[in-house]
Amino acid sequence: MRIVLALLLIAVPLAAARKPTPAQLEAQVRRLTEERDGLKQRLAATEDLQQELAASQKARDLARSEAQAARREAEQVRATLTENQGGGEAILKELQAAKQEAADAKAEAARLKAENDEFRSKAGATPAEGDLVLLSEDIQPARPLNLNRVVPRLKSSGFFSGRPKGVVVVNVLVSEKGEVIAARLIQGLPGEGPDGKDAGEACVEAAKKIVFDPATSKDGKTRFKVWQGVGFYLD
Repeated sequence: MRIVLALLLIAVPLAAARKPTPAQLEAQVRRLTEERDGLKQRLAATEDLQQELAASQKARDLARSEAQAARREAEQVRATLTENQGGGEAILKELQAAKQEAADAKAEAARLKAENDEFRSKAGATPAEGDLVLLSEDIQPARPLNLNRVVPRLKSSGFFSGRPKGVVVVNVLVSEKGEVIAARLIQGLPGEGPDGKDAGEACVEAAKKIVFDPATSKDGKTRFKVWQGVGFYLD
């Protein structure tokens, strides 16, 4: 059996074709996986931002609730002070404490807002050397240099069984130095048999051995870290 390798920027299920040639199948893989892999990359790159924003919103809501509770408590203290002026000193201390709590809650809310604004500003800033970016029209994707020499080590389940066939897509995190620093399976072979699982694991390990020319800005002056797809066509 021979193994055909192809760089894929995205992973989606392949559409069935009638008597496709290997070249047609590779073209279908590139076209059909583009949208799916793009969505996964956007999800991976924005996951941390969404979590930070959610945490900031939750903290601000908590600070507002605490401030409202402090104001209600202060109003109760004032009412009590009006009704019972004889215990003025103790009540005054409680009132001062309530005011301080309200001021602290307001300051905390302002601090969280400032942090959130700073985080949004950083998210929209121009990426620097080594930053993790999403593939787009402004980014030239990483280019594999030794793809044709990277071969997954596949197993067969028995003497009479053939090697697994199909397309396996692996998402790799390519550093600004062109090194694969992480890899994860995006699309494995159909079914849940041991051959398909072994093929997926073999392709993930093979993807880690690929050396890339790193992703860069359009002018080629700034190198970035990117997630992008690598496809293995097993025949």
